[in-house]
Amino acid sequence: MKNIIVGTRGSELALAQTRMTLDLLRDSGFDGELEERIIQTSGDLRQDIKLSEFSKGDSPVVDKGIFTKELEDALLSGEIDAAVHSLKDLPSQLAEEFKLAAVLPRAPVEDILLVKGPACSLSEFPPGAVIATSSVRRGRTVAWKRPDLELCDMRGNVPTRLRKLAGGRAGDATILARAGLERLGFYREGRNEIEIEGCRLGCQVLPVSDFIPAGGQGAVGIETLSGSPVADKFQRINDAETSLRVSAERKFLYLLGAGCDTPVGVCANLDPASGEISLQAVVFDESDSAAPPKTGRVSGPCGNEEEMARELLQKMGIGIDLR
Repeated sequence: MKNIIVGTRGSELALAQTRMTLDLLRDSGFDGELEERIIQTSGDLRQDIKLSEFSKGDSPVVDKGIFTKELEDALLSGEIDAAVHSLKDLPSQLAEEFKLAAVLPRAPVEDILLVKGPACSLSEFPPGAVIATSSVRRGRTVAWKRPDLELCDMRGNVPTRLRKLAGGRAGDATILARAGLERLGFYREGRNEIEIEGCRLGCQVLPVSDFIPAGGQGAVGIETLSGSPVADKFQRINDAETSLRVSAERKFLYLLGAGCDTPVGVCANLDPASGEISLQAVVFDESDSAAPPKTGRVSGPCGNEEEMARELLQKMGIGIDLR
C-alpha cells in the first residue's frame, strides 16, 4: 500500500495530533503518500448543545462518540483509511468493524487550572467564583472539592476557550487538559502563566491525586477497519507502555458502562522497575449531584488489565454486569 488517507477533526489540536502521527509514520519507514482529510463531527458542528445533552432525550443527537461517529462513517465508506482521535473521545468498546490499531506515546495526563489573573489553586478562589467547563467530570470534581464555587458551560476548541477566558466571557477560570496545551505550544513544564493574544492567564497543574483525569487523556489513538492492511502500518508506531495504560483505563470504563457524559475519572500508571501497573478512579453518582464520589486504587502485574478493572470496581462498591 503506497497511499494512506487519514481522517481527522478540523480543530487546531486535532490537526497537530494528526501531523504528529504522520511524521511518526514517515520516520518508521513508510515511504508512500499520506493525505489528511478533515471530517466534521457532530460535536464540532453542534456548538449550541452542551456535551452532556447529546445523548439525552427521545431523539439523541448522537448516542455515543460525538467526536468520532462521522470519522467511523468515513472509514466504513472508504473515504479514509484511518482516523486519528484524542483517545479520551473514543468509546471504550469499538464495534466489531473497527480496530484500535495504535496509540502514540502519551503526553502528561493532568488537567491545568487556568485563571484570569495570577496563578492560584482551586482552594484559593473566593466563594462564588465561576469556573467554566463543558466536562461533566471536571464540573463534578470542582463541585466536590469546592461546593461554594459556581459553574458555567463553555464549548469550543482550546484556543477559543482561552480567548473566551481572557476576554471575560468565561467566568474567572477554566480547566483544560495539559496535553492539548502543550501540543499547541501554549504551555511548558514549570510555567505559571500562558499568553493568548497579548493576555496573560495564570495556570496551575492539578495533581492526579486530587483531580483524576479522563480515561485515555493525553493519548492519541489511530482507528482503522478490522482486518485492514493499514493497521499493520500504524502498528509500527504503537507505544507499548501507553497501550498497557490505556487498555486498563478503557477496560474500567467498559465494565462500568460509562458513556461520553458519565462523570468518571480513571488513570493507570506503569512502574517500569517492578513491572506493575496501578489503576485509580473516581466515579460520581449520575442521579445525585450532592452525593460524594466513590474512589479507589488497585495495583498488580501487567497483562491482567480486565481483572484489575473488575477488582477496582468491586473495591469501590460498584456493581457491573457480566460483560
